[in-house]
Amino acid sequence: MKALVFPGQGSQFVGMGKELYDSRKDIKDLMEYANEILGFDIVSIMFNGADEDLKKTEVTQPSIFIHSVAALKAVNGLGAEMVAGHSLGEFSALVANGVLSFDDGLKLVSERAKAMQAACDANPSSMAAILGLDDAKVEEICASISGIVVPANYNCPGQLVISGETSAVEQACAKLKEAGAKRALLLPVNGAFHSPLMQPAQERLAAAIEKTKFRKATIPVYQNITTTAVTDPEQIKNNLIAQLTGPVKWTQSVQNMIKDGATNFVEVGPGKTLQGLIKKIDSEVTSASAI
Repeated sequence: MKALVFPGQGSQFVGMGKELYDSRKDIKDLMEYANEILGFDIVSIMFNGADEDLKKTEVTQPSIFIHSVAALKAVNGLGAEMVAGHSLGEFSALVANGVLSFDDGLKLVSERAKAMQAACDANPSSMAAILGLDDAKVEEICASISGIVVPANYNCPGQLVISGETSAVEQACAKLKEAGAKRALLLPVNGAFHSPLMQPAQERLAAAIEKTKFRKATIPVYQNITTTAVTDPEQIKNNLIAQLTGPVKWTQSVQNMIKDGATNFVEVGPGKTLQGLIKKIDSEVTSASAI
C-alpha cells in the first residue's frame, strides 16, 4: 500500500516551489491564488526572500503548505491509500484526502501560524532535540523537572524533541545528558510548540476550525495525536485542535501505517526530512520524494 506523508516546519528553503510554478499553469494559478487569500505576495518570499523572512512562522507555515499542495497537484495524488503529516503537514494531508479545500486549509494554516507566533511572543520558551535515549527515559526525566517541559516530537527511535519553559528545558537537557543522551541540543526557536504553553494558540485555532467545513475523508489520515486511522470529520477537527498542545507522535503513526499495510511512503512537499525518519523507524519499507 502507498502512503503520502507531508512535512512540517523546518523543511522550507529559498526557491521552494519555483520549478513547479514555472512548469504548469494550473500550479502557477494555485500559487497566485494563495497570494490573494493571504493578502500579501508569499510566492515572492518563497522564491526570492531572505532566509530570515522565510523562517518567520507566519510565512514558513503557509509556504510549506502551498508547496506541499502544489506538489500533490503535480503528481495527482499517486493513488495513495492513506496519508499523514508531521505537525503542520497534517493540514496538507487533509487536502490530499478531501477533508479540506485548498482555500480553507490555507486560511487555517495562516491563522494557526499567527496564533502560534503570538503565543511565542507572549511567553518566550524553548525546544531541544534529544538524541540517543529511549522515549521512556526522556518522558521520566521531563516529568521529574519542576516547571513545564514535555515530550513534543517523537520523530524516530532515539530522536525526541522536548518543549517548554526555557529554564525547565535547560534543566531537563542537563539531566538527560547525565542519563546518557548523545546530544541534548537547544533548538533555534523562541516558542514551545506542542506543549501546554500553546494553550492561547489552541483556543484561537479552535475558533477558526469550528467555522470551517470539514468533509468526510476519502482515505484515512493517521493523525499526530491518535496515531491511528481517522476518517470522521468531527474527530479530525478535535485531533487537529489537540495537536497544538499535545505531542507529534510520528514514530507511532508510521508504525501503525506499516502495521495497516503501508509499504511505500512518498514525501510530498519540500525537503527529505520525513524519508530519513521513516528509514530509521523501519528500514524494510521504501520512501521517496513525490517530485
